[in-house]
Amino acid sequence: MTKLRHLAAVVLLTFSSIAAQAQGEKSNWYFGKGAGIIFKGDSAVAANSRLFTEEGSATMSDAAGNLLLYTNGITVWNGDHRVMPNGNGLMGGKSSTQSALILPKPGSNNIYYIFTTDIQAQSNGLRYSVVDMGKQEGKGDIVSRNNFMIAPATEKLTAVRHSNGRDWWVLAHRWNSNGYMAFLVNEQGVEVRPVLSMVGTVHGGANRKAIGYLVPSPDGTRLAAALWDADSNFEILNFDRSTGKVSDPVLLKGFEEAYGVLFSPDGTKLYGTANGTGGGKAQIVQFDLKAGNADAIAKSATVIGTSKSPRIGALQLGPDGKIYVARQDNYYLGVINNPNAKGAAVNYVDDGFHLGKQRSDLGLPNFPQGLGQ
Repeated sequence: MTKLRHLAAVVLLTFSSIAAQAQGEKSNWYFGKGAGIIFKGDSAVAANSRLFTEEGSATMSDAAGNLLLYTNGITVWNGDHRVMPNGNGLMGGKSSTQSALILPKPGSNNIYYIFTTDIQAQSNGLRYSVVDMGKQEGKGDIVSRNNFMIAPATEKLTAVRHSNGRDWWVLAHRWNSNGYMAFLVNEQGVEVRPVLSMVGTVHGGANRKAIGYLVPSPDGTRLAAALWDADSNFEILNFDRSTGKVSDPVLLKGFEEAYGVLFSPDGTKLYGTANGTGGGKAQIVQFDLKAGNADAIAKSATVIGTSKSPRIGALQLGPDGKIYVARQDNYYLGVINNPNAKGAAVNYVDDGFHLGKQRSDLGLPNFPQGLGQ
């Protein structure tokens, strides 16, 4: 029996080690006003960076957790925190919700794509740039910039691993439309003609309605969007990882200035941030996705945390299994310590993580689903 217990412990430690290694690509976070976090195992340590942004950013590390590059959608820094060659002038917006997203090119060890979105459906739209990490002695070089995909588009930008386990779907949303766009990224490159799904709420009207996050569930089979305005909502949809089609919208109404949205690690809960009209009513809402039909999910809405900050923004899952909450212009991030739990058992702490001398804003780094898998 002792040997069996020892074997079980070894197996558990092995799986834990594999899980930690699989999170290496997400080990370094840079966001806000020079703020950052470095994750190692279950530990998280505040860090500094050159990046300043009001909202979106993206970072990428290698499987071992070594920083490769990061960006606010305009400037790209390498692992030494220096601007890459050709690393200025990308056409994202520092006040775009998801201004940037970084993806490794399928079948390549050196090539990465940086996708960018312009602020509030402006003319630069959705574009991509190409990074070759084999250049500059492994520090990287931007070898192609600002390749046009579509305009105008909202500030929503995410990606899901294709069902083949190799390729990617980059997901965005057309402006003045209910069209979700899924762009295939494979060994041949970026397919700029998307799979278009006309489904759910029209994203249009006043340009500020382009604001708000789009995120996938941990298994990539569902999407959630935050639709920002005075009468704003959250929306949950199904996603087909084989075809790129979006379907079956569920609308969760009445969350003023909805902004951030995120699934729990086990996929059974949905979290959203809302601030009230004009701010000043910052709260985190939890929905139980196992509650039943669309009406039951809507009725399951529970406020699991409020913030002293007038506005809160992004939600992002750390490699340590906790959900971090961006607080505007604050030296602390909020932390949801037990995100798979229900209601108050999630243990939200508003002053949950101290950023040292740097401050958060509304954004946290944007990562694709399936990274490291």
